Amino acid sequence: MPATPANPTALYGGTSGRRVTVRDIAAAKQRHEKWPMLTAYDALTARIFDEAGIPVLLVGDSAAMVVYGHDSTIPVTVDDLIPLAAAVVRGSKRALVVADLPFGSYQTGVADALTAATRFLKETGVHAVKLEGGRRILPQVESMVSAGIPVMGHLGLTPQSVNAFGGYRVQGRGQSGEELMADAKDLEAAGAFAVVLECVPEDLAARVTASLSVPTIGIGGGSQTDAQVLVWQDMAGLTAHTAKFVKRFAEVGTLLGDAARAYADEVVSGVYPAPEHSYQ
Repeated sequence: MPATPANPTALYGGTSGRRVTVRDIAAAKQRHEKWPMLTAYDALTARIFDEAGIPVLLVGDSAAMVVYGHDSTIPVTVDDLIPLAAAVVRGSKRALVVADLPFGSYQTGVADALTAATRFLKETGVHAVKLEGGRRILPQVESMVSAGIPVMGHLGLTPQSVNAFGGYRVQGRGQSGEELMADAKDLEAAGAFAVVLECVPEDLAARVTASLSVPTIGIGGGSQTDAQVLVWQDMAGLTAHTAKFVKRFAEVGTLLGDAARAYADEVVSGVYPAPEHSYQ
């Protein structure tokens, strides 16, 4: 019996020969189609994830930690992220690429938010930006959407506010859950095309997902969100310590360490380079 042809409109595994758009994201919600999202920070991994069918790539401010070695996302700047975002766009062909607006680039007001977002779109070619927060940043969201810049929201554990939270901890329990629900609805009304829900109780994430017409993207929000996102180094086993919500789908860190030791041993012993690796 012949195999069922791939659905060209599917986000994961689709066969359309163009970039995924925010309209495709909205249509997937209507079809009740779940989809994956990963971070990416360079052209090589972007190409690998793009060819694997990942429909949305996030150039996250998590680069502060996994690329630049900081202890939080706070130190990273627009200038730090722009070359990474440009590389991800160049390395991908199909994925919708979203860039985080880093701490300090949008909290100071509408004008600064528009300037930062415009730089990302003009200088890197990304297709959307993401920012953290609810009601307090609605003017920024509205102004960017009005200017033609697609915006992804982010609620729950917003890492740029880690100092205000007193650490990385679950958000949205009790009355704060109702406040998060209101923030999510406000973000949708302001024009956000999707909302990330990080480290929130599963039942709250499910209620938010059911209440919104735009997709929700979970990261520590349980299984009922429309999509899931992970930092790729966490997903692939490169980071030593990960949160409860992370599943390690490979142990790339161990594999790289083994490869480095094998290479070093052959260099020290004189086995490498062998004649087949040398020019005559």
